[in-house]
Amino acid sequence: MQVTHLSIYPIKSTQGRPASSLAVEPWGPVDDRRWMLVGEDGAVVTARAFPPLLSVTAEPGGPGQVRLHGPHAEPLDVDATGDAELIPVKVWRSELKATHPSPAADRWFSTLIDHDVRLVWLDDPTRRPVDPEFGKLEDRVSFADGYPVLLATTASLRQLNDWIAAGAAERGEEPPEPLDMRRFRPNVVVENDEPFAEDQWSRVRIGDVEFRVAKPCDRCVLTTIDPDTLVKGKEPLRTLARYRRWDGKVWFAVSLIPDGPGTLNVGDAVTAL
Repeated sequence: MQVTHLSIYPIKSTQGRPASSLAVEPWGPVDDRRWMLVGEDGAVVTARAFPPLLSVTAEPGGPGQVRLHGPHAEPLDVDATGDAELIPVKVWRSELKATHPSPAADRWFSTLIDHDVRLVWLDDPTRRPVDPEFGKLEDRVSFADGYPVLLATTASLRQLNDWIAAGAAERGEEPPEPLDMRRFRPNVVVENDEPFAEDQWSRVRIGDVEFRVAKPCDRCVLTTIDPDTLVKGKEPLRTLARYRRWDGKVWFAVSLIPDGPGTLNVGDAVTAL
């Protein structure tokens, strides 16, 4: 097995940025999901409810710096390293504080989605622990949904696309185009032969970096949004519900926690331990 693709998502729920290498910190890849949008109540706002966020690309600068690109406005540079206020925010069940640096960025995003939001930066990622049920007390995570790194495999996606095509045939429909891995927003994509082999992993080494497998990743409606057209459909949730449903959820990919810092590279060997 080997790594075929690496990505970061500088702002939660915006486009991913491919990379040839990723520096991994205890809370996730450098520049991955250190920014997010929140509503007036401080709760996270995502492309689940506002698909146009997927049209935004974010270009990291130095720590706390990002350039925004979108279809609705001129690019905007944001710098959170100055004297910005800390505000309370909430990412699902996690409550913490984050830096609120730029009313101009708030307006930029609010105009895009026609909803009042604020852009915040996690200046100190040690503030947010992972779910202790699946990690250690000292484990930390950025603004990712729950864990520092998400890994998906090509064999699992091939199997899923085969299932989707078979379901379409059963319904007398034309076979759909195969789903792109971008639907699932992984940091690491691994080329392998056995579908869903990752379900059985407890530890994995990628290059020289070792990870604990925290848990499989339960999937939401965000996976049903085409990242190019922004149109919602029924797949892959319809098919995952048929083949990959347990505990009242559907599952694809696995969440990882690094045992230490290191660097991942496209082409790195991947070994289940």
